[in-house]
Amino acid sequence: MKRREFLRQSTVAALAFPLLVQREVLGAGQSTSPNERLRLGFIGLGGRARWILKSEALPGAEVIAVADCNLSRCSEAAQQVPGGERWKKYQHHLEMLEKEKLDAVFVETTTHARVRICMHALQAGCDVYAEKPQSLTLNEGRALVKAVKRHKRILQTGSQQRSMPINRYASKLVREGAIGKIHTVITCNFAGGRNWTPKDTPDDLPAGLDWDQWCNQTELRPYHQELYNSWGDFMTYDGGGQSWGVTGWGTHSLDQVQCALGTDDTGPVEIWPEDQGPRCKVTMRYANGTLLKLEGKNRGMEDLGAIFIGSKGRIEILRGDFIAEPKELGDGAPPVTAQGPKESVPHIENFFECIRTRQKPHADVETGHRATTLCHLVNICRGVQRKLRWDPKKERFVGDEQANLLLSRPRRKGYELPET
Repeated sequence: MKRREFLRQSTVAALAFPLLVQREVLGAGQSTSPNERLRLGFIGLGGRARWILKSEALPGAEVIAVADCNLSRCSEAAQQVPGGERWKKYQHHLEMLEKEKLDAVFVETTTHARVRICMHALQAGCDVYAEKPQSLTLNEGRALVKAVKRHKRILQTGSQQRSMPINRYASKLVREGAIGKIHTVITCNFAGGRNWTPKDTPDDLPAGLDWDQWCNQTELRPYHQELYNSWGDFMTYDGGGQSWGVTGWGTHSLDQVQCALGTDDTGPVEIWPEDQGPRCKVTMRYANGTLLKLEGKNRGMEDLGAIFIGSKGRIEILRGDFIAEPKELGDGAPPVTAQGPKESVPHIENFFECIRTRQKPHADVETGHRATTLCHLVNICRGVQRKLRWDPKKERFVGDEQANLLLSRPRRKGYELPET
């Protein structure tokens, strides 16, 4: 059997077991010295990974190895980043995890591949920075939470507003009652994904792309450049991952809601469509009566937050800023976080600090899962076009088995999740 096929088909346990033994002997990820540089790997070298590598910073760490099922992307990225010529490059993440002694990995892959790869990294003894949205389905998101707990690893979800000082300040104001009891929260009406329409003639497969590995848990469709480049548009691979999509920038906004409401370990109890169609407005109700309405219009990236309306005032949390009524609530706030390069550095620094201290990061796996759950609920509600009751403890719809079937999807043979 060819090595690549072996790596794809072998059970994760067979590959991960020697890694786990080695990690425990070395104590990697358990008691890293504050002065010791962290050894990093990147999995997925698309746009987001390159932004982090070129426009953010990795203080106290160095990239050792990178992996992408399109091997040419590894070389392209290496040419764009100082020191990239020293990276070891792999087409399969399992081979990288098997050969390299890494403290942590950044999983910057497509959404449909993310959870399985994160779980492989956890089994290999690595801490994980996982891009958002955290999962393709709710059930695989819960499986990732269990895996983090089982392997006693650190996972930071890539919701960087959690670490922006001014966003944390504004969220605390809302959470601690500065504007009284919150009765309404308003976010943009983020779009869902669309279905792929099969085409008669496939495109030529690019050299160096393992298309089977790219398709991952989903159907092995013929290669099309549109699928590869615009995968976030399609429900097969994401839940609306385009910029103003539910699981695109919508993940940031809904995570901001969860943060300010203090509901990081729970969620709404009801959700319903306000009108008809795949882009219909949606309302959710939390157990305390707070209504979350997806009905606003997007003005720009500053709208990746939410408007919180309380009995004593109103706070609009933006990306890196906030507007308060009464205005006095803004007195003493941290400075505005400028959008663009370096805006994610505090979030990355928090991740690295938690690798060393083993403390819970700002956007730990449960927090990321609960925020992503809101995205899944929106998509399911729009799909069934009716009011749904949700049990956030059991993570099941109450009395609606048709809706419960949408909490998971069949996985292609060979791409099952590891046991948790």
